[in-house]
Order: sequence, then structure tokens, then C-alpha cells
Amino acid sequence: MIVVSGASRGIGYEVARRLHERGQSVVGLSRGGRSDADFPVDKLDIRDDVAVSRYARRLRQHGIRVDALINAAGIASMNLALMTPIGVTSDLLQTNFLGTVSACKHFSPLLIRAGGGVIINFSTIAVSLHLEGESSYVASKAAVEAYSRVLARELAKHQVRVNCIAPGPIETALLRGVSANQVSRIVDRQLLKHQFKCSDVADLVEILLDNRAASLTGHVFHLGGV
Repeated sequence: MIVVSGASRGIGYEVARRLHERGQSVVGLSRGGRSDADFPVDKLDIRDDVAVSRYARRLRQHGIRVDALINAAGIASMNLALMTPIGVTSDLLQTNFLGTVSACKHFSPLLIRAGGGVIINFSTIAVSLHLEGESSYVASKAAVEAYSRVLARELAKHQVRVNCIAPGPIETALLRGVSANQVSRIVDRQLLKHQFKCSDVADLVEILLDNRAASLTGHVFHLGGV
């Protein structure tokens, strides 16, 4: 089974939907759930470490094999560094970084028990571009990248591969409130000067899950290039 967090919308939903369409066994995780998806979406807040631990334990108790974890849950906020409320920074770190850490910590033993697997975490191209106006968001995702690289080293002996995907601007709810001019300026700083879609991210996820990517771990893949 493949576990996908943030599966009620945006990138997480498209990734889970694509994998389900390809015949994979998929379960989505979301704070609010989603009843109209073709795949099951369980209500789980990845910010709640105790709840995540209990959920993973139930999977183990029921003998459910987990082959991959895709951490697509995340939030964003655009504020100048000196204008960012500390509460906003806290929320970004709690969801983007600590939520990812919690999921990796509690699901990794299931991957190890299965004899190996794949973890895909999500960063953003804003980390490498050091985008002004996104300091706290960038910090939360930079932490994800650093954590993923270390985790890749720790889990390599268990045949668990850990990689990050760092998209540029993608048409999702996270992009609401960002002007077309701002999006255009970010895209212009990419090597490939066009905006990508959720389906492009799903393409890369499929590649990283495939056995032909068995040599890839500890990497950050930038859609659009930096």
C-alpha cells in the first residue's frame, strides 16, 4: 500500500488519484478527509504526533504492508521576514516540517518491515531561489530537505529510499493570493521558463516509485530546474 498525506486536494490528491488509477493500493490522509475520492481518504492530522503513531500502529496490527510514503501535506504563507507573525512561522514549521518528521518516524518501521520502500517528501523551488517574501515558508521546507538527506543515509541499509520533490509554482490552493506577476517572476528564475502542473509532479512521483529508480536516494528534484 502507498500512503499519501495531503490527499484531499492539490498535489497530494493528484498523486493519489494517479496511483489509484494505475492500479496501486492507495490510502490518503487529510485533516478533513474527502468523501468523493475514488480512493479512501482517512482523517488524520499529521501535526498530531500521537494520532500519527496510533494510525501507523493500527496498520501494523492489521498486517497491512506499506511500500511507500508520500508526504504531500503542507501549507504556505508569503510575508516579508520582518512582517511575519511568530504564529505563522510556528504553523509553517508544525505542518511542513514536524508533520513530515512525524509521518517519516512512524511509517518508516512499516517500510523496513516490508523489506524496503520509498519515501517522497516535498520541498519547494523557493528554497534554492531564496525567494524574498517567503522566509518562514522557505525555512520550513529547507528543514525538510536537510532532514530527508540525513534520513536517506540512516535508512539506506534498510533499502528505504528517501527523496524530495521541489516544485516551482503549481496551480493549487497554496498559490491563491499570489499575483500572476509574482508567479511569472518566479518562473523566469527557473531554468525551464514555464509553469508546471500537478500532473507533472505525479509523473515524477511515478518515476521515483519505480524500481528503475532504485539507485536514487538523498536527492532533491526541482521541477523547472535551478
